[in-house]
This record gives sequence, structure tokens and C-alpha cells, in this order.
Amino acid sequence: MSEPIETSPAGCPPRTKPKNPNPLTIHLPPTHPPSPTHLPPPPPRQRPDLQSPQLGLARFLGRAPASPIISPLGSALHFGTSSMADETGNDSQMVEGNEIVDPGNEVVHGGELVEVDELAQGDELAQGEDLTQVDELLQGNEMAITEVATPPTTRRRRKKSLVWEHFTIEDAAGGATRACCKLCKQTFAYSSGSKIAGTSHLKRHITLGSCPKIKGQGHKLAITIGTDNDGDGTVERRSKRRYRYTGYANASFNQDRSCSYLAKMIILHDYPLHIVQQPAFTAFIDSLQPRFRVADVDAMEVEVYAVYQKEKENLLQAFSTMPGRISLTIGLWTTSQTLGYVSVSGQFIDSEWKLHRRMLSFMMVSSPHSENALSEAISSSLTDWSMKEKLFTITLDNDCSSHDIYSANLRDYLSSKNNHMLKGQLFVVRCYAHILNAVAEDVIALIHGVIYSIRESIKFIKASPSREEKFAEIALQLEIPSTKTLCLDVTTQWNTTYLMLLAALDYRQAFITLETVDDNYNEAPSAEDWKKIEAACNYLRLLYDSAHSIMAAGNPTSNIFFHEAWKLQLELANASAHEDPIFSSVAKDMYEKFDKYWKDCNLVLAVAVVMDPRFKMKLVEFSYSKIYGVEAAKYVKVVNDSVHDLFKDYVAQPLPLTPAYVEQGKTDNVTANGNNTQATQPSTGDGLQDFDIYLSEIATTQPSKSELEQYLDESLTPRIQEFDILNWWKLNTLKYPTLSKMARDILSIPVSMVTGGSSIFSAGTGGHMLDDYRSSLRPEIVEALVCAKDWLPYSTTAPEALGSELLKID
Repeated sequence: MSEPIETSPAGCPPRTKPKNPNPLTIHLPPTHPPSPTHLPPPPPRQRPDLQSPQLGLARFLGRAPASPIISPLGSALHFGTSSMADETGNDSQMVEGNEIVDPGNEVVHGGELVEVDELAQGDELAQGEDLTQVDELLQGNEMAITEVATPPTTRRRRKKSLVWEHFTIEDAAGGATRACCKLCKQTFAYSSGSKIAGTSHLKRHITLGSCPKIKGQGHKLAITIGTDNDGDGTVERRSKRRYRYTGYANASFNQDRSCSYLAKMIILHDYPLHIVQQPAFTAFIDSLQPRFRVADVDAMEVEVYAVYQKEKENLLQAFSTMPGRISLTIGLWTTSQTLGYVSVSGQFIDSEWKLHRRMLSFMMVSSPHSENALSEAISSSLTDWSMKEKLFTITLDNDCSSHDIYSANLRDYLSSKNNHMLKGQLFVVRCYAHILNAVAEDVIALIHGVIYSIRESIKFIKASPSREEKFAEIALQLEIPSTKTLCLDVTTQWNTTYLMLLAALDYRQAFITLETVDDNYNEAPSAEDWKKIEAACNYLRLLYDSAHSIMAAGNPTSNIFFHEAWKLQLELANASAHEDPIFSSVAKDMYEKFDKYWKDCNLVLAVAVVMDPRFKMKLVEFSYSKIYGVEAAKYVKVVNDSVHDLFKDYVAQPLPLTPAYVEQGKTDNVTANGNNTQATQPSTGDGLQDFDIYLSEIATTQPSKSELEQYLDESLTPRIQEFDILNWWKLNTLKYPTLSKMARDILSIPVSMVTGGSSIFSAGTGGHMLDDYRSSLRPEIVEALVCAKDWLPYSTTAPEALGSELLKID
């Protein structure tokens, strides 16, 4: 059989096409001997259209479209895979029979497509083409084959290559498009008309670290390569995995580390220990890491206690370099059983003048409200943490009635074990947040019946949308300007009750009108009830504003409480003399309770505000004159004498030097007597020896002022909103070496047991209650869970890295 002749454009000699090893042959019975003259003139060979639907479909199927070739013999028609020069910028395809090898990462065996990289230019893929071949039309020995293609329909599709996660397509001049890197914004050629550059150079830009942004981060992105085994051999293909950091690829599994992380998760989020036995949790862990062996409850208790011990060692090391003293806060916890717990927390200022509070112990006691329970818990904590000589003050969270008993008991028990400053006058402090809540709850109890009517009235209005609409119409007709929203309160948080009463007070006339137009509503308060609500809101506002002022401070040092306390004391004292009996009765109850707090704690609050360079003794003098009138001088003298006596205690009994004070040791030695007298410097040979002698005589005959006197005599520091008192003392430590030690201890007194960022209103006045689950655990495990939860957020040891990067727990 003669070789098929492939037609060529005009002016070109015909080319002989190699015989296809696997031709598709169709045998047609000839009607008469074949004749070359009967063949129609061959059409001129055209350059293939790269965007034609036939070529797109053929590339999708893994082979080029077949050109109709008519055998001159007339007995057989061959459809072979034609060879075509790729004029798109890539190397030409090699054709061997019906096997096409595409340099663009396409490997085809026997017409089977293993992977298609990019099938169409841009985001378009020719799909749905209907290719119709008209059956053989036989007219004698003549045959014609016609290819009819319907107009192509295209639709946008999502690109499959992972490289497009890092590049975008941008239009360029002349109808070309360029690929723009999302990280460094560098552009690369992608297409120019019908020519497509491919994506290999884009992948190299990302995976080889050529991108300056990726190179600056110190890592490269990698594509995981997998293999597929078929019948003919092994074919390399891209994995479905996304780009990822190479440092994590070789991360090894560590059973002990994972168990430690699990224990920390349980501690930080208050999960029960038996979560490790829950089927859903174990199934979840198995899906993440089948090799992880989930520990039982006993083993998890061991892990939790190991975390507690490690964090305690770190905290002990931090306490060993603590330059000043520590003040304690004591809390009582009860359980559903007859047992109870005593929590002991310590507050201090470190060598960098940063305020800290840490839980020290959570000890079980048989009788938490007994006289000796607190003393034993405090003494045990001080011994455990080696702080017997560093205790400064204790802040209690108990109610007012038992405060005096606890105070006297603690002083007697601990006086022989600790050296109290100022003869113990500052030793026991009452919680300011507790007294605010106690006074507020007394006011709410005083008008409990009225509050009940308000709650029922709001429930009635909120019962149906029609009632809400009617109430809104009444308020609109009465032209009530209030924008407050009526809502029920949370009975355990008095601030929500205050806001509920405040909103109801604005809609007073609307409630009265609603009672006249709706026969079903009969809970409207009386005129006297409304006056009680007005009086309660008037004085609850003082407590509410004071609490918000304290909570606004990120780290509430002791100096900020005096300003709030003296204003509240003055307002309540004046309100007690109100001419309206309803207002005066509410104010008197509040004043009696708060006045007791003021008498117990005004000295420690006043000494603390003296350490504020914006106020010093001036604010004490001003506030006492408002509160005590003509008797203010004697109260001012008490504060002034206390400050001087306390300073003398620091001069006579300085704290042992710590690394924080080694640098200023020489300065401390010079100022140990409480003044800044310095030895006369030796003569430098400038001929002023007589002047040096004169300076020495002045120093001996005219003693200079002490640090405290200098501090009090200097002008006040301007009051600015961003003032940082701890930073001020840090900057003036060398100027006032002894006074700064005294300021460090005073400013760290925890006047409020509520930590910075927490709500005073949530603290309440009742004792804390331990849930039944925690109560069922062994006491040492309960202590480990409570203390470690407080320590872990501040831990200085970051978890081990999972790969090349370190993770940090905040």
C-alpha cells in the first residue's frame, strides 16, 4: 500500500507522512477502480487555530485532532494523529504513533491523559463543543468528510494549579496578560495573544525562594510530589496538599509533649479530667494523631501536677529576685460539703516596676470561717514560699461584721513571725470593691418591694409585641426624650439593677398612663415608690461611677483609691442631712456602712496617695478639710506623722540588697542616714582647697533635708491623663533610693481584690462557691488546677516548637 500523501499549502512540495503504527482503518467497497482524477482538490493546509473548540477538546482528550486524509486507493481511509508545530512559544510536540509527549508536564500513554495543567488561556475552557462528523457520503468512488462545529460556548472555571494562590492575572498592553505575584507585586509574562507562557516560571518564583517577601521570612514553600502506579510504569504527579512550611514537614511526634499540652488545655479551660475518657474526645484525638495514646484520669492527674510543680519552680525563682515586700489577698471558698478552701494571692512590684499578682496557695481547711483558719493558711503559704520576712499587708474579703475579729487574730498570730511596718497600722486592709458591693446591695434590699414592681412591669410589657408597640406609642405621645431601653436585671449584679431602675425612671409617666389605658396592667409603682427609686438611683450612681473609675485603671495601684473614697465619704455625709426623709433614710444607711470602712482604711489610702507625685500631702489636706472641717488639722497630722515614721522604719531596717539594687549600692550606703549628704570630693589641684573646707563646714553645721522632705517640698508633677506612677518612680529611683523602696511596697498594696480587667460588680459580697466536681477531687489536685490556671498565662517558658517556628501561649 502506498504511503498517504499529506496536502501542503500552495507553493510547497507535498510531504510524505510516516505510516501510523496504529491507524484507524475503515474499509469501503469500491464501486469502480480508483482514479486520482476523481478526487476533489485538496484544501490548502491552514495553520491550526489554538483556540478552536476541536483543538481544545482534542487536547483535553490527550491527542491532536485528526486531519481527513483520503487514500488514493479508495479502499481504506486513515485517520492518524498528525504532527503539528507548536508555535505558541513552547517546543513542538513529539508524535509517535498515537502517543503525544507534551513538555508542559503532560504524559500520555495510549491516548490516556495523566494530568492536564492548563487547558485554556486565562480562566476559560472550551467545554460542551458538539463535534459532528457527517457519515460517509459515497458518490461512486468519491467520498467526502465534512466537519461541522457548533459555535463554542465558554464558561469561567477555577484554575487548578496551586500557583494561582500566589498570582493574579492582570491585563497588559496589546491584549497581553501578565501574572502578578501577590507578595512582591512582581509581574511575569503569561500570555500574548494566542501564545501562553505556562506556569513553570511562576512556580520557580515561589518554590525556590526567588520572591523577596518569602526570602525575607526565612523559609520556602514546597509542593509535595507523589507517585501513581499504573500498568505501564510510575508517573509523577502533584499532590493535592497545599503549600506549607518546610519546617513542619519533618516534625516528629512526641507523646510526652502532647500529654503536657493536653494537661495545660484542661487547666486553662476548666475541662474535667475525665474528658480523656469521653468517646467523642478520644475519637477526635485519634483522627488528629493515631499514635497518641490518651492517658487515663489517674495519669492525667500526674500530668496536671507536673505542670503545677514546674510553674511553681519558675515562680519561686522570680520571687528570689523580688526587691521589695509582698502583700497578700485572702479569699474564702465553700463547698457543698462541710469543707472549705482558703485562697492566698500575692501582689508585688518587680525590679522593672511592673505590678504583678499571683496565686500562692489554695488550701483546704475544715472550717474556713473559724478564727484560726486564715492564720494557719497564711502562715503555711509564707513558709512554703520563703516570705516570712517580706510580708507587708493583708487584704481580706470577708464581711464587715467579722472583719475586726479577723484583724485582731491575724495581728496577734503573725506579730511574732514578721516585722510589721508602722506597728501594724497598715497590716490589715479591707477590700474596696467588697465595700462598694455591700453598700449597693443594702440599698437594693431597702427598696426590694419597689424593684419587684418594676420587674413585673417590664415583664408585662415584654410579654407580647402588641404591648411593646402600645408602650412605645404612649412614650411617643408623651414626648419622652429618653433613649434608654427597658430590660430586666441580673439579680446577682447590682449594676444591672441600677440601670434597670434608671431606665424605668425615665419612663415613669408612660407606666402611669399604661395603667389607665390597659386594665390588665396593675403593677405600676405608686408616687412614693417612684421617689424611692429616684433616691436609690441618685446614690447608687455614686457607687457605680466609683467602680468604673477603678476598673478603668489597667493596673490599679493603691494611690488611685483615696480620691474615690474621700469623695464618696463626703457625698454620703452630706446626703444624710437631706431634707427629704426618703432621701435621707437611704443615704444614712449607706453612710453608716461606708463610714466604718473609711475609719478603718483612710490612713492606708492617704499614705498611698502621698506617694503620688501629683498630689503628695496636698490632696490629703484639701480632702480632710472638706470632710472634717475645723478638725481637719489633727487628721492631717496623723497622716503626716505616719508617713515620716514609716520612712524612718525603712531607713533603720533596709531590705537586704538584691541584684536590682547592686548598681546603686554605693548610693544607698551614702544615704543610709536618710539624707543626701555626700563626702567632700578630694581637691583636683585647681587651687580651691579653701573652698572645699568651707563646703565641709557647711555640711556639718547645716544638715540637709532627707529624701522624704525633699520629695514633699518639691512642686507637684503636672496631672496628665497618661501619667504612669510606676514609671515615674522607676526614673527617680536613684534620686530617692530609700523612699523609692517605701513607695514600691505601698503602691503594691491590693486595696481591691478584683484584678485589673475584671468587673467589680461580678465580685459580689458572698463567699465563692466551689462546684461539686472540683469538690470531689483530692485537695492537692484542686490546688494544682487553680494555681496553675493563674500561672500559665504569665509563664516565661514557651511551648516547644512544632517544626521550625516557636509558638507562644499568651
